[in-house]
Amino acid sequence: MSTTPLPGIGVQYDLTTREQRHLSVIAHRDGARTVNVYRTDDPDACAQSLRLTEPETASLIDALAPAHHSPNLLSTTDLGLVAERIELSSVSHWNGRVLGETRMRTETGASIVAVLRRAQAIPSPAPDFRLAGGDTLIVIGTREGVEAAAAILGRE
Repeated sequence: MSTTPLPGIGVQYDLTTREQRHLSVIAHRDGARTVNVYRTDDPDACAQSLRLTEPETASLIDALAPAHHSPNLLSTTDLGLVAERIELSSVSHWNGRVLGETRMRTETGASIVAVLRRAQAIPSPAPDFRLAGGDTLIVIGTREGVEAAAAILGRE
């Protein structure tokens, strides 16, 4: 699986199946998802595209991974919160700067609750944590707050 940030849109996830079928999912910032299936004779040509609303996406997740629910997990959407992965590009203004300089919570109300770096997860990064290009930040907040956080983090 590979991910590609789509500034202003969301993130695209690409997968090639064991049968060499190319699939992609675009996770839109508004919560919608677009599922694309590409032609077998031309893996760059989209054969079918299906846009799902946020509730339809949740239903599909339930169908694909019915055991994902646990009474110990916080369902943020029920509380009006969303959690999103935001990748920091290598040319980001924040590459090499400390997390506190973003003023993320003050400016957006959203919180960076973890950073994924290579094969390592850094939970609850402190304000003096130094960001690096390629980091994936786990951000939780309202939809508006997370969108504002993505705009700040996307600054070059």
